[in-house]
Amino acid sequence: MRLRALLDTDALGLRLLGGEDELDRTVRGVMTTDLRDPSRYLSGGELVLTGLAWRRDATDSDPFVRILAQAGVAALAAGEAELGDIPEDLLVACARHRLPLFAVHESVAFATITEHVVRQVSGERAGDLAAVVDRHRRMMTAGPAGGGPDVVLDLLGSDLDLRAWVLSPTGRLIAGPKANAPELPPETCAALAAEHLSATRAGRRAPHRVLLGATTYSLFPIRGGGRSPQGTRDIRETVLSEWLLAVETDAGDWPEERLDLLYGVTQLIAVERDRRDAARTVRRRLAQEVLELVQAGAAPAEIAARLRVAAPVLLPGSGAAPHWQVVVASVDWQGYDLETGGTAQSLLEEVLVDPLSTGPDPSDRIAVAHTGEEAIALIPLPAVSTEHDGSEQGVHADTLLDAIRAPLTSGLDDDGRVTLGVSAPVHSAEGLRGALEEARHARRVAAARPGRVCAAGHQELASHVLLLPFVPDDVRRAFTARLLDPLRDYDGRHRAELIPTLEAFLDCDGSWTRCASRLHLHVNTLRYRVGRIEQLTGRDLSRLEDKLDFFLALRMS
Repeated sequence: MRLRALLDTDALGLRLLGGEDELDRTVRGVMTTDLRDPSRYLSGGELVLTGLAWRRDATDSDPFVRILAQAGVAALAAGEAELGDIPEDLLVACARHRLPLFAVHESVAFATITEHVVRQVSGERAGDLAAVVDRHRRMMTAGPAGGGPDVVLDLLGSDLDLRAWVLSPTGRLIAGPKANAPELPPETCAALAAEHLSATRAGRRAPHRVLLGATTYSLFPIRGGGRSPQGTRDIRETVLSEWLLAVETDAGDWPEERLDLLYGVTQLIAVERDRRDAARTVRRRLAQEVLELVQAGAAPAEIAARLRVAAPVLLPGSGAAPHWQVVVASVDWQGYDLETGGTAQSLLEEVLVDPLSTGPDPSDRIAVAHTGEEAIALIPLPAVSTEHDGSEQGVHADTLLDAIRAPLTSGLDDDGRVTLGVSAPVHSAEGLRGALEEARHARRVAAARPGRVCAAGHQELASHVLLLPFVPDDVRRAFTARLLDPLRDYDGRHRAELIPTLEAFLDCDGSWTRCASRLHLHVNTLRYRVGRIEQLTGRDLSRLEDKLDFFLALRMS
């Protein structure tokens, strides 16, 4: 119950003396005391009743109130039967420590207030447990049309005054209350998902408390069995696939009964998660069949026939067979021998929703298969057209990267990596094999880059830079040392800035005037520096081959 409700009950005879701004505090119990230090009997959230027998003079008020405030009590109610008006020093102390203060009229017994508070708190607790049963009944009897996370979250808001949201491991907002609650900003969703991932990886016990600005959130994992452990499964097998419940409250000091309520809610939402996974079974099987045909070298006509079956399922009403695109993802836990294809599959099914979102259930457009090490998404596109800048429509590597980089980079720690590769759209079964290899090759390019989360698209496969990540490290070091070490040594001794000069010269396509202008040098000074570079390396910067060697050495250094 709220403190404000105490003032609305005339029979209690309470008069507010201070702390009007704190009346939304929750009262979880009641305690009567005249001890000078009652802290060992306090657990937080109590309404403390006192006859002021502990007070001998004005100096006693501040220590007493400080002890109550540090224990987290909800408010102090002082009786007027013994001293009459409440002493001014007590009002000052309560104001200093932001503790609401009530005066209890001499005609009201403390037992009356205690009985009222206990009855209200017990009634709310019983109501909480009844609400769990009712939610479970609604979820089980309403089916897909009437159940779902939104219904449960609305009930949390209306019955318990708790605002809550369901998020994916990448921070995608899956569900939220429909009434009296704004949607969480994307940056808040990403921060909460990252904190949940990091806390789960660290093995911290839920709920995880997060302070963002002035708002505290409590994060509860959504997994089968609620609070049940994952058996012998490694947490790395599930951490990138489980949803989370973010509640706008500090549940750190909640009693077990109230925590059980929230864990019960996560179980109900887990039922919806299982329903969605079951609905994906047909799409997963279609993707697996197409993938097996492509990898087995089946005839294009056989693959095309299977795609014609898949098209109406993945893109209802599309008419003619759509264009297709392939995305490949891999999750790697360094030092752990785990088959992570299933984890990558769940991750792709979550992250591919937003770029393709249409209709009430946009995930219906996604078919993802997986092997032991990777997940492969088969994405139908209703049309492939060219924009004014010549870029093709469809899923882009940068879009996927933006959707997952922030939460996963900060939550994967030092041993986890996610890499993705995206193919160009193709319009026939003949092109699907090439699209698969293109997506796989792009993923290998992404894997060669530094960082926890990396992605590459088909556009990058046409660049010479593609070759660099696949050059062995010892060859790269020897090549760059042979060309650049003489220049670095010379710069170290003479501060001649030959390396920056070389970079600018190549960037200006060998133009003397443009390079001199960029470096704010006279052209003769630039010619001297370039001559020194050629002398130290034995190369000729007027030759295309030598320019290319220097360019590659700088990119690999």
